[in-house]
Amino acid sequence: MERQRLIVIGGVAAGMSAASSFKRLKPDAEAFVFEKDYFISYGACSLPYYISNDVKDFNDLISLTPKMATEERNIHVYTRHEVKAIDTQKKEVVVLDIEKNTETRYSYDKLVIATGGLPVRPNLPGIDLNNIFTIRTLMDGIEIKKYIDEWGLFEVCIGSPECLYVNRYGENRRQMKAVIVGGGYIGMEMCESFRKRGLDVTVIEKTDRVLGNMDTSITNVVEERLRSEGVKLLKNTSVEGFSGVKNSVKKVLTDRGEMEADLVLIAIGARPNTDLAKQAGIELGVNGAIKVDEFLRTNIPHVYAAGDCAEAIHIVTDKKVYIPLGTTANKQGRIAGENAAGNNNKFEGVAGTAITKIFDLEVSRTGLSPLEAEKEGIDFFVTTIKGRSRSNAYPAGKPIIVTYITEKGSGRLLGAQIVGEEGAAHRIDTLAACLSARMTIYDVARLDLGYAPPFATVWDPILIAANAAIKNVKK
Repeated sequence: MERQRLIVIGGVAAGMSAASSFKRLKPDAEAFVFEKDYFISYGACSLPYYISNDVKDFNDLISLTPKMATEERNIHVYTRHEVKAIDTQKKEVVVLDIEKNTETRYSYDKLVIATGGLPVRPNLPGIDLNNIFTIRTLMDGIEIKKYIDEWGLFEVCIGSPECLYVNRYGENRRQMKAVIVGGGYIGMEMCESFRKRGLDVTVIEKTDRVLGNMDTSITNVVEERLRSEGVKLLKNTSVEGFSGVKNSVKKVLTDRGEMEADLVLIAIGARPNTDLAKQAGIELGVNGAIKVDEFLRTNIPHVYAAGDCAEAIHIVTDKKVYIPLGTTANKQGRIAGENAAGNNNKFEGVAGTAITKIFDLEVSRTGLSPLEAEKEGIDFFVTTIKGRSRSNAYPAGKPIIVTYITEKGSGRLLGAQIVGEEGAAHRIDTLAACLSARMTIYDVARLDLGYAPPFATVWDPILIAANAAIKNVKK
């Protein structure tokens, strides 16, 4: 009897999770992973901290190497191998060995597509100039850091408004000017990363606020902190193109004029990498992501999809959404692998829970934002309170702002957002659990939360915000 074979397309979060969970359940079966890049299973969310030098070596971001996967998990991993086609009738994939430029066909019994997402790169004049970067993969991070390192490794302030930098060749350089296009999570994290490296940083955002869908009670605090750290913000501004000298970017062209730039980071979001699936006749869903059911099955028998290329159910609206996050990719990958091995496990959905560090601010959210609730046609109201992360009597406590989005009439909690110098990151997890339980604001107010002066106030900010919201439920 032939051994059953799983093929996984893509070897980062979802892909390696799928292969690993499959092998745990079927140790005698074969698992093949094809990854077109050089690396597998790395922490892409840590790339800003690698560029800032908080993480010194990119190898520290890698949790699993191809050798480890083979020797410890008996998974056959092929890097620099790109799947060019899927034949769902013959149950085969066509794989290109990029280094040798040869193609080979591999058969499968079960297939997991984990091709991830691609950075959105607008089709603008000059977009192909050198030193215009996106940041999605480990290679992206390595290239950005290398460019900054070569520009100037040591800062030498000489009493002028600008500092001189000396690069590895002993050449003097002025301060590097970096322009970040996009004010989302990645753009905000990269502000800190670039400022730590001594770069002059400008953010261009086409809407009226950074962090897109978040409430102004949160974004106003973030924008104030950015400015205090020397970051320039240009909101309500559209990028129209780029110009350069000797094929390297030198200016960003906007509807409000030109800006000098030695480095440009495009950080305007991600899109699902689904061309391969589409060509194979696999149905696409919301935002062009692969359409899957609660078991992560596609419309093609024996084919699953997981991670940043796949859609998910939003637990607040019960509708399909595309929210590419590393946590979701790992969970979906695990379930897809288990189900490919014969299980029948459901992926229950996402709340869009996310946290980020912006200089010394913790910023977090879960569920629907006011803009998202409005798009859904929900009758809601917003409640914002200012509390403290610890007891007033205990030293070192910090202000913390909590915002709730609540459904009128029913009082159901729809979403929450928190910002502060401490306590914002993990408090959001409590509220994410509340969303999973479909709790009302009354339920949240009755939560029995822990208290001690070094950790919280007697009435935790979560409870204070719930009590404030209760007053407006029936209005």
